[in-house]
Amino acid sequence: MLIGPVDALPGLQERLQTGADVQTFTESEAIEALDHIIKTKPAVIALDNDFSSTTRGTALINRIKDDPGLAGCEVRIIAHDSEISRVAVPRGQAGGAAVAVDEPKPAPALDKAGTRRAPRVRVKEGVEVAVDGNPAALVDLSTVGAQVVSPTVLKPNQRVRVIMGDKTSIRCNGSIAWAAFEMPKGQPTRYRAGIDFGLTADADGVDGFAKKNKQD
Repeated sequence: MLIGPVDALPGLQERLQTGADVQTFTESEAIEALDHIIKTKPAVIALDNDFSSTTRGTALINRIKDDPGLAGCEVRIIAHDSEISRVAVPRGQAGGAAVAVDEPKPAPALDKAGTRRAPRVRVKEGVEVAVDGNPAALVDLSTVGAQVVSPTVLKPNQRVRVIMGDKTSIRCNGSIAWAAFEMPKGQPTRYRAGIDFGLTADADGVDGFAKKNKQD
């Protein structure tokens, strides 16, 4: 199986040097590719080198790595324009293997943009906010930013408006400081993102909302 940019697929396929039939997917078809992988469990899954370093490529590799049912799949990173070729997930080691791509760690949150300027409160499960009118699960919150998990696409540097609370809404303008695409097993795909409120947040309102919904 092969995943990469549509114009690079012929060159990548030549690099595989295999006489077997190769099922190909473009880089925009990562979800469809994952469905095919789960159903067919191909012996080798080859990813374009550039695609493997994107958020979708990283999410796909980690999803394969963490699924014991895909332990027999070897994930190989190749490039059509160089001799780059490496194994990201060796056969028989998915689920515990040391891999070439690290899973995005949500814990650092706003530190990725150097915005940890205020204490951050871990929020209890089930608390939702609206990000540009779309529901998102709130993970943690401070007077200068928040971490959310959203089914809607969120991209770095994207300007957003966050609304918290029902009866007394707290409105904050901000920008996406970092974002990671995730493909958790048994759950829909999602985006985890850190939002920087800058100096636009209602500090007292945000602080009160954080304390009210603090994880026990």
